[in-house]
Amino acid sequence: MSTRTTHLDKGVGTALSALSAAAKRGLGDPVLAELVMMRASQINACAFCLDMHMDVAVQNGESPKRVALLNAWSEGGDLYSERERAALALTEAITVLTDGFVTDEAYEAAAKHFDEAELAHLIGVITVINSWNRVMVSRRIEPGGYTP
Repeated sequence: MSTRTTHLDKGVGTALSALSAAAKRGLGDPVLAELVMMRASQINACAFCLDMHMDVAVQNGESPKRVALLNAWSEGGDLYSERERAALALTEAITVLTDGFVTDEAYEAAAKHFDEAELAHLIGVITVINSWNRVMVSRRIEPGGYTP
């Protein structure tokens, strides 16, 4: 696979970065934000974003074991908290829209663990990483080019 183009309009990149920063800040849990971003990136097969967010997660104190097992989070037992599992389920529901909708079950499970503002920010984090994934995958940007 070769990169199609590395060009990204500066305004688009700035807007997506600002949305990402605002959503993460509002969520208030940097490790959870990175778990969500990694999970969406796994589903979307975005190696660049997955590579970047794995590094950021570890820098924020996430354990290599939880990073390695994220793809099987629903089978991870107590490795992930109920709050994290609800966020990851919502991430999957938003990333892979079933029949064009987020299920009531996924939304209501998340709503039990997040107040209204946190839930809005969580949805923002999920939405922006899906946008970034599509920007990077469509251009075939390979992992390894991220610098903090």
